[in-house]
Amino acid sequence: MVRAWIGLGANLGDAASTVSAAIEALDGLAGTELTRASLLYASPAWGNQDQPPFVNAVACVQTELPPLALLDALLALEAGFGRVRDPAVHWGPRLLDLDLLLYGDQVIDLPRLQVPHPYLHQRAFVLVPLAEVAPDLVIPGHGRVRDAVMQVTASGIVPIRR
Repeated sequence: MVRAWIGLGANLGDAASTVSAAIEALDGLAGTELTRASLLYASPAWGNQDQPPFVNAVACVQTELPPLALLDALLALEAGFGRVRDPAVHWGPRLLDLDLLLYGDQVIDLPRLQVPHPYLHQRAFVLVPLAEVAPDLVIPGHGRVRDAVMQVTASGIVPIRR
């Protein structure tokens, strides 16, 4: 079993309910068990800022799935919640977004998957919930989460519920 960290986000529909339901659904993935999750956080849009604010969270799972199989399971879960990926829209509004942030202590650089997530150390909307549940977690090549979160601006990111 490998410990993997997943970032969750949504800003369309009832985003808080969607993220909460997606956290619970992670526990139903084959060979995977949800071990902890952060609170839900309201976050301003990042990248393309001309869109509604997001609801974000992070979750930790123990999984038997190899990295690409876990990625495929996450993409299938997104689709099950109604997400249709449009490669022409980058950082746009979404019903659900699931990002594989960390997979054990592995560094993975494949065309379909980069771990640690390439923007993990720069995104307050991921670092704030991650620091809530795992401040001493090490991001390979970037140090501890508690230190990374001190390097980003977290204004506008507020907890809203579990």
